[in-house]
Amino acid sequence: MSRLRIFLALFVVSLAATAAGAADPSQVIYPGGTTASSGPAAPGASGGTGPLTIVGVLLLAGAGGWLLWRGRKLNFPGRDTRRLVIDETRSLGSRQYLVVASYEGQKLLLGVCPGRIDLLTSLDGPTAQKKS
Repeated sequence: MSRLRIFLALFVVSLAATAAGAADPSQVIYPGGTTASSGPAAPGASGGTGPLTIVGVLLLAGAGGWLLWRGRKLNFPGRDTRRLVIDETRSLGSRQYLVVASYEGQKLLLGVCPGRIDLLTSLDGPTAQKKS
């Protein structure tokens, strides 16, 4: 989420810098040696970074950001809802692990080693508390 905020902040700063640094059309030199005031209308002489354009871009960026944020919070029907959770893992050395996994409210203790996963026990009772 912070990356999106940084991106939006940089985008707004670049738009503001572009609007503030807009050159006077009579001072712009175009290829072929002409200026905006010395002939027919030069391409791009109309500007394009007016206040209305900046406000429109900011509104579109804000709407897109809101939709992204809103989409993460909502659980749409086609979305994946995860029911399998790895609660804790402990290494036993030489690529062997004990894993406590939860699935639909049931906790399982699994033994994991290369090429094999074994169900050691179901953890239905109260869990032991850590001793200080």
